[in-house]
Amino acid sequence: MLSRGTVSSVAIALILIQLVVRGWLAATGNFYWDDLVLIGRASTLPILSWDYLGHSHDGHFMPAAFLLAGLSTVIAPVNWLVPAISMIVLQAIASLSVWRMIRVIAGPRAGVAALAALTFYLFSPMTVPAFAWWAAALNTLPMQAAMAWIVADAVLLTRSRGRRPDARMIVIRSSVVFVIALTFFEKSLFILPVAFVAAVLAARFTGRPDDDAPPEIDSEGDAGAARPDSALIRAFTGARALWASLGVVFVAWAVVFFSVSDATAGQHSATQTMRLVWRSINDAVIPSLVGGPWEWERWVPSPPMGFPPVWMIVLGWVVLAALVWWAITRRRGAGAVLLCTAVYVVGAQIPVLWNRSSANTALELAQTMRYLPDAALVITIAIALIVASPATAPGEAARHGGATEARRLAPVIVPLAGALAVVSAVISLVSFSTSWRDDPTGDYLANAKRSLAANRDHPMFDQSLPLEVLLPVAYPNNQISHTFGRVRDRPDFAATTDRLNVLDNAGNMVPGAVTPARTVRPGRGSCSRPEVTGPRRLVLDGPLLQWRWTVAVSYCADMDGDVDMALDGGRTVRVPVRAGLHVAYVQLEGRGRHVDVRPVTPGLTLHTGEGRVGEVAEARLVG
Repeated sequence: MLSRGTVSSVAIALILIQLVVRGWLAATGNFYWDDLVLIGRASTLPILSWDYLGHSHDGHFMPAAFLLAGLSTVIAPVNWLVPAISMIVLQAIASLSVWRMIRVIAGPRAGVAALAALTFYLFSPMTVPAFAWWAAALNTLPMQAAMAWIVADAVLLTRSRGRRPDARMIVIRSSVVFVIALTFFEKSLFILPVAFVAAVLAARFTGRPDDDAPPEIDSEGDAGAARPDSALIRAFTGARALWASLGVVFVAWAVVFFSVSDATAGQHSATQTMRLVWRSINDAVIPSLVGGPWEWERWVPSPPMGFPPVWMIVLGWVVLAALVWWAITRRRGAGAVLLCTAVYVVGAQIPVLWNRSSANTALELAQTMRYLPDAALVITIAIALIVASPATAPGEAARHGGATEARRLAPVIVPLAGALAVVSAVISLVSFSTSWRDDPTGDYLANAKRSLAANRDHPMFDQSLPLEVLLPVAYPNNQISHTFGRVRDRPDFAATTDRLNVLDNAGNMVPGAVTPARTVRPGRGSCSRPEVTGPRRLVLDGPLLQWRWTVAVSYCADMDGDVDMALDGGRTVRVPVRAGLHVAYVQLEGRGRHVDVRPVTPGLTLHTGEGRVGEVAEARLVG
């Protein structure tokens, strides 16, 4: 039997090991997809405005996550260090909160069993993908920390029958924690039912207000919801102030969420949802029970997907069956815990996968495992509850055979099995990390920041990020003006420039050119006899459709000044010109067969030569 001090020391050591491993994972990662969307919005909107904080991001209402992303972007724009630190800090809070919850549920004498529950949470592959992805971590880590904290508080109140001297403070702090979690992720609404069910299950075999006292078995066991003092009634009455407070927050936040969010938008398929749920259970949850999957593959720009071999899936089911058999035959009331856990693990995935269940959704989406961190935590709660439950009667256990032998071997088998599972989980994490790093985003962003700094003296046109970094569906947040909007050492993004530079797919600044969708006919004058002395039309060799076009036109001006340029149906853009022979690059919206030009500076005249109207591309790609 391990002492309390030893158990606590081992737990802290395990948490530190997890944080070191997660720190390595964060340090070797970088921004990905939604991270750039968060940065783009934080770079173009005031981070304290409702337009920014209240935005429905892909169906999520997450003002606190937006605020944290905004602060990170303001402090260190497009710098991975601050997000990586925020992920590690949030993980540390979540892990410590989970250990507190396990100690409250299982009791201080649980020893090795409590450490087993903690180890499962700390190293489960189900929590890895959502941690590595910053945008997902901002959602799920606060939810995990809050769920663990509130479950522990609910059990404390239930066991004390609400008579603790700090009961009011417990209610206040849990309510505040609940609100904070909801501001990061609306899925935190699940915390209330999870906490209530956990309190009911914990109340079946304990009635003492002293948390350090060993569990006390009720005279009627877990038999009766009909008794006046049943577990359900004890859980409800013992923490009724907590349920009332959390219930008000739950309803209010649900109303706000459905008023603001567009989570139900788009096409959905019940059949596809069920397929996704089954794929998630069979190919993600089950292999994770034995530390899998070991193989992760990535189809850029998608996130990594786990592909467990058949033997690992079969082994996972065998291990699950063995654990279920052991729990039911060795622990009283374990069946109810297992049933509630299964309902959550399956049921909690249905809303999010329904929201992703268009007919064209690939089933491999469920194998990314980013929707499973809360499921891992609920399984951890189940382990703690089963550990806290009293053992079955000796005669009943003996009927299942091997009870004495199992107790004798348990001190050896449990640590060995746990060590093997941890090693397997580390193999999975290393494989995931290798796949996660197979992404061009980090290198592109680093190269782009260097290139922008080196060319900061010349305005440049906005352009899209490479397709493998962010697809056009994220427009306008796939524009470099959004991604690098708060970067200080960069050129201005403008509608006109005298040097056409573009970022290539690697983020390097290279010469640009305009594709010849249409050509601009030269003026009939010359540098010595400029023809543009007032409003004039530059004739094109064909019509333009309504679009944002880039115009490249050579000119010879007699002085520095400004001219206005426009297409039919578009706004006028003021273009600076310099004395002598130069080229002006201008982005204009509109259509038509000509470009309108009008000198603005008094006395300015110029001659226009040949030009092009088209799209901006790398010069090496344009003939």
